Amino acid sequence: MFVTMIAAKIRAYLRYRETVRELSRLTDRELYDLGLSRSEISFIARANAAN
Repeated sequence: MFVTMIAAKIRAYLRYRETVRELSRLTDRELYDLGLSRSEISFIARANAAN
């Protein structure tokens, strides 16, 4: 049970980092087209990792 919980936390962290990396590669114009700003990347990544 404990190991499963730790593994889930690690997977969520890896999803968070992947989302941050992918969104950070976009230009400001591409982010704007998506309706995002660079300051929202961390929030979006956290929301994605929680799912």
